Amino acid sequence: MVYVFFAEGFEEIEAITIVDVLRRADIRTHMIGINSKEVTGAHGISILMDQTINEITSLSDALMLVLPGGMPGSKHLMESDSLKNLLISARDLDIYMAAICAAPTILSYHGLIKGRKVTCYPGFEKEMTDFVHVDENVVQDGTLITGKGAGVAMAFALKCVEVLKGHKVSEKLASALIHQTT
Repeated sequence: MVYVFFAEGFEEIEAITIVDVLRRADIRTHMIGINSKEVTGAHGISILMDQTINEITSLSDALMLVLPGGMPGSKHLMESDSLKNLLISARDLDIYMAAICAAPTILSYHGLIKGRKVTCYPGFEKEMTDFVHVDENVVQDGTLITGKGAGVAMAFALKCVEVLKGHKVSEKLASALIHQTT
């Protein structure tokens, strides 16, 4: 199971792309509302969640936790103690974590990227500490995947598919979606 976390003001392209691409790859993916079952993005698009964060009782079935960016969505995710606890548990259990755009700041805030290679939306690296900034669209460092922003949401999502289902599945899906890898 992949859990994608939504807070008011999330970046729609980043959040919906990851959910759509993972589901196309037949990866069980749930949209999780931080405060409610209906969440509105930064550009006024409201989405009905599969469940709320309070309904997650264990990460025993979790393959990956995903944090879309966007403002003020990232700020709201950062403020959630429930999410903080799940992220710390994911780190301790070696569960993949993926964050795009401003969302890597959440991981930094909670001390979860120390010494790791990370990319983010330009300028947000100044809000993070104890990491190695890499100026690339998508960066993987072990169980951590980060993406630069909405324009690379497809590449970010396909990287998540690759780590969960393999390169061949990711490549086949990229071809079907007519995604250019260069």
